[in-house]
Amino acid sequence: MLIKIKCASCGTDTTMSMVDSSYKMPFRCWKCKEYFTLTVENNAVVSLVKLSADEYAKLKEAEDARRFKRQF
Repeated sequence: MLIKIKCASCGTDTTMSMVDSSYKMPFRCWKCKEYFTLTVENNAVVSLVKLSADEYAKLKEAEDARRFKRQF
């Protein structure tokens, strides 16, 4: 499923392909490089909360670890 995300900082549209209809993950705008937590429910963006670079790194690390566990 494709979802559209509008950056809360610069207004740029981004399209992402999602496997799950509901998800919470770190997100970084490709244009302005701002960090966010993206929450998607029922294939719709519910929230886009701005993060600091440190907060983003911690979330990204946790997300990568979760994906690694899924492989095994």
